[in-house]
Amino acid sequence: MSKVVAVNTEESQGCSKKTPELSFSAVPPEMLEEFLVDVAKENENNLLNLSQHAGCFKKTTLIEFVFLLCEQLGLHQVTRYQAVELLERFMIQYIEKLYSSTCAGSEKNAEKLDWEQLQDRIQEHFVLRIMSCVQIASKISFHYQIVNISMALKFLQSLGYSYKKEDLLDSELLVLETLNFQVNVPSPFTHTEILLEVMGYNDPSVPVKYLHCISLKVLKFVYLMRNTIYENLLKIAIENAIPSELQRAKFLTVKEDCMLLAVGVIGTSAFILNYTPWFKVVQQLASISGVTEQSISDADTVGQVVFFCSTKDDNSFFLT
Repeated sequence: MSKVVAVNTEESQGCSKKTPELSFSAVPPEMLEEFLVDVAKENENNLLNLSQHAGCFKKTTLIEFVFLLCEQLGLHQVTRYQAVELLERFMIQYIEKLYSSTCAGSEKNAEKLDWEQLQDRIQEHFVLRIMSCVQIASKISFHYQIVNISMALKFLQSLGYSYKKEDLLDSELLVLETLNFQVNVPSPFTHTEILLEVMGYNDPSVPVKYLHCISLKVLKFVYLMRNTIYENLLKIAIENAIPSELQRAKFLTVKEDCMLLAVGVIGTSAFILNYTPWFKVVQQLASISGVTEQSISDADTVGQVVFFCSTKDDNSFFLT
C-alpha cells in the first residue's frame, strides 16, 4: 500500500440524512494507515478464533429485526452492524456456557429436561438481549445517539413487554460480562468505509462519494441476503452444486471474513456505478486489503447476479 487517505464528515445529500458522508485529507495519512493495519489484524484474529457456530444468529429475519429496531430508535447505520455482531458473539458464548453448566454431571434424561427449560428461558428474554446489544452498540458508535434506559424501556413496552429498569440493567451487564467487556468487535461497515477512504487517497479520480453511497445500500442488501450469496459463492468455489458438511465447515471463515465482504461490496458498487475501468478497482482493492483479485471477482460476480435478480422489478431499493 503506497498511500492512504484521511477522513472527516459532513452531511450527505446523496444518502440518508442521518448518515455522514466521507470527505478526505482531514486526518494525517499515517494515522489512517495504522487504523487500517489494526482493523486487518483484528479481522484475522477473529477468523483464527472463530466459533464453529458462527453465523447461527445472522438469519435474515433476525438481522431485519435489529436493523428496523435501530432505524426506529434513530441510530446511525454503523450501530446496526455492530449490534448484530455483538448479539452473535454474546448468544454463542452465553448458550455454550449454559449448556456446559447444565450437562456437567447430569444424567441423560435430567440433562435433556434442564436444557429444554433453559432454552425456554433464552427464548423468553431474547428480545431483551437484542435491545441490550443495541444499547451497547449505540454507546460504542456515537455517544450523541445513545439508547438510554428510558428509551429502551419505552420501546419494549410498546411491543407488549413488561420489563423494568432493573431488568434492562441486569441484561446489559450480562452481555458485557459474557463477552468479558470485549465489545468493540469487527464490523463490515468499518471495513467498507476504511477501504473506500484508502482508495480515494490512492487515486483521487475514484468517485468515492458515490461509491460510498451505493456501498452502504449494497452492504445492507448483502447482509440481509448473506446466506443466499455465500451459498452460491461456495458452489462456485468447489464447482459442485451440493456442498458437503466438511466443505461448509471450511467455508465458514469465508462467510465471517469482514475484509472479503467489504471488498466484494465495493467491487459490486463500482460495477453498479459503471465506474471504468472496473478491473482497476479490483486491483486496487486487492493491493489494499490483501484479498486476491480472483476472490474479489468471484464475490463480485455472485453479488451482482443475486443483487440484480432481486431488484430488477423493484427500483425502490436505491430510494431508501
